[in-house]
Amino acid sequence: MTARERMLAALGRRVPDRLPVTTHHLMPSYLKGTSNREFFDRFGMDAIHWTEPRIASASTDWRVTSEELEPAPRRATRYRIATPRKTLTMVIETAPETDWVSERLIKEKSDIELIEAFAVVPTCDVREVNRQAEVFGERGIVRGSVPGFDIYGQPGCWQDAAVLYGIEPLILATYDDPEWVRAFLGILRDRKTAALRTMVGARFDLIELGGGDASSTVISPKIFDTFVAPYDRPLIAEAHALGLRVVYHTCGGMMPLLERIADMKPDAMETFTPPSLGGDVVLREAKERIGSRVCMIGGFDQCRYFTGCAEDETRRAVRECFAAAGCGGGFILAPSDHFFKADANLLHAFADEARRCTY
Repeated sequence: MTARERMLAALGRRVPDRLPVTTHHLMPSYLKGTSNREFFDRFGMDAIHWTEPRIASASTDWRVTSEELEPAPRRATRYRIATPRKTLTMVIETAPETDWVSERLIKEKSDIELIEAFAVVPTCDVREVNRQAEVFGERGIVRGSVPGFDIYGQPGCWQDAAVLYGIEPLILATYDDPEWVRAFLGILRDRKTAALRTMVGARFDLIELGGGDASSTVISPKIFDTFVAPYDRPLIAEAHALGLRVVYHTCGGMMPLLERIADMKPDAMETFTPPSLGGDVVLREAKERIGSRVCMIGGFDQCRYFTGCAEDETRRAVRECFAAAGCGGGFILAPSDHFFKADANLLHAFADEARRCTY
């Protein structure tokens, strides 16, 4: 099988020739100028090409400008969004390893009305996606996402709201003002639905939805049932209607939510983070509970087995994941989300041992 055929077989819950092995987004601070393609070729993994090309659009009612507050390497940028009613501001800080929000966009509850009235809907550049897919060929799968908020956001409705408002105040608002939270999530859902409809004909093999703010180590199952699933489920249905596969991303706790996520009918779920990495997933139990319903992606502790251990330990961890979740196919081995550090010999061991896991 080619790498693309192998991963598509797993995504379809079929049995490939061997265990597919890949990784989530590769961090620039780790790559240090190396391309994603060069990384996958060097270590012999099944490749993913991430792309989200958009057609530039402008509106006099939604004008975004920015100014640098601090220089690199730890840069702070203030974004201003001018609308006919009010100017919104947001600050993003950047370090070599990652970015984060230090000033939330939504400061007053009425600010969500400005998003509903004036925000520009992201438009997928279908021609560019298809050009990149053609060039990438059978080396692996092409992956995108349900668009998050333009400046800095997440694919899932709840996660996007958490970025824009803050996760702690958002959780409190589910008790103090649930109708406002529902209105906020509905605005984001409608905007994402419109953005999805611009992806018609795009040769994505997989698009991402969800995010860590909907994990069971952040919110309760009750909040998930009330404020996450009702807004993300329609997006999965819309993506399927457009011929797109969806992976639901939950970095953090998953065990109390496994069936709840599977009930939304994504094609795949990730990241199956183990307790040793701050999650709660028992991989074998997860496979037994939802492995016949979705493809499982992840499950590997990258912090423990990508740095500072013997190669045999890394290989043994690969075999343990395969034994726990590989039966019957429908499993793609990958780290549980990003990694920032890795020893090259352990990455080689990780990929090599996975390639030896044949069906």
